[in-house]
Amino acid sequence: MAADYYAALGVSRNATADELQQAYRKLARRYHPDINHGPDAEDRFKEINEAYSVLSDPDTRRRYDRFGEDFRQIPEDYEERVAAGGGGRAGAGGFRRTGGFDSSDIFDDLFGSFFARGAAGPMAGADQEAELELTVEEAYQGGRRPITLESQSGPRTYSVTIPPGVVDGQRIRLAGQGGRGRGDGQPGDLYLVVRIAPHPRYRLSGRDILVQLPVSPWEAALGATVPMTTPGGEVKVKVPKGSSSGRQLRVAGEGMPNRRGKAGDLIAEVRIHVPARLSRRERELFEELSAVSGFDPRSGS
Repeated sequence: MAADYYAALGVSRNATADELQQAYRKLARRYHPDINHGPDAEDRFKEINEAYSVLSDPDTRRRYDRFGEDFRQIPEDYEERVAAGGGGRAGAGGFRRTGGFDSSDIFDDLFGSFFARGAAGPMAGADQEAELELTVEEAYQGGRRPITLESQSGPRTYSVTIPPGVVDGQRIRLAGQGGRGRGDGQPGDLYLVVRIAPHPRYRLSGRDILVQLPVSPWEAALGATVPMTTPGGEVKVKVPKGSSSGRQLRVAGEGMPNRRGKAGDLIAEVRIHVPARLSRRERELFEELSAVSGFDPRSGS
């Protein structure tokens, strides 16, 4: 999937100049590397700047709207060349047939000879993007895996190294795997945008992992140290006495790993569970507790 400058700025394709500027300023403040130290902030900031530099210039924006990601590879005097070749005019949706010929043929003839002569010189290929969906466990562990993406020439398979602890929105760069260059131009890069799939147990907030921690009524009342399974293995969580459902317990450093800084935390939310079926003795003990306890959860005393 090719980069979309409108999507990068979060605006529609018919956005006004003022709307473009407002979107750019908002995003630039959010992702400026001096302010945002997230793992993908610098790449996102560069993407925002590139998008605004293209769309804020009316001529460049018109060429981008017409030719998409390949607009840099189209000579600026293309329209004059087409007009000189037969007076045809390219419509907004592509090339249309006029005057008994197809102007797309002119495009092929013109640029076939143009690039064959090397008149334009080497031109680098365009960078491209695709989404890479990972489970929470895959994002936590990282590793090497093959992925297959569709391209104009058919499916292509890549071997991708996933850094441990990637987060949603982070980009993985595959150098030289983007659009092909012209002449001796270098190919562009392929960026894989990580998307973390919903998980039945874990929820991510940045690098923090949020998970529910089932405890018994006596563990919640008396306090306990209980085991808990995480994407990185089993950890021990200390439940303070008098814990109620909804209480959040933070275990530092047990969230998503971070090669460049501090790891995230594990945030365990207490959930008190009661036995679905009571033995005779359990029932007697609960009845005894009910008789002697003055605790009223509805009044907080």
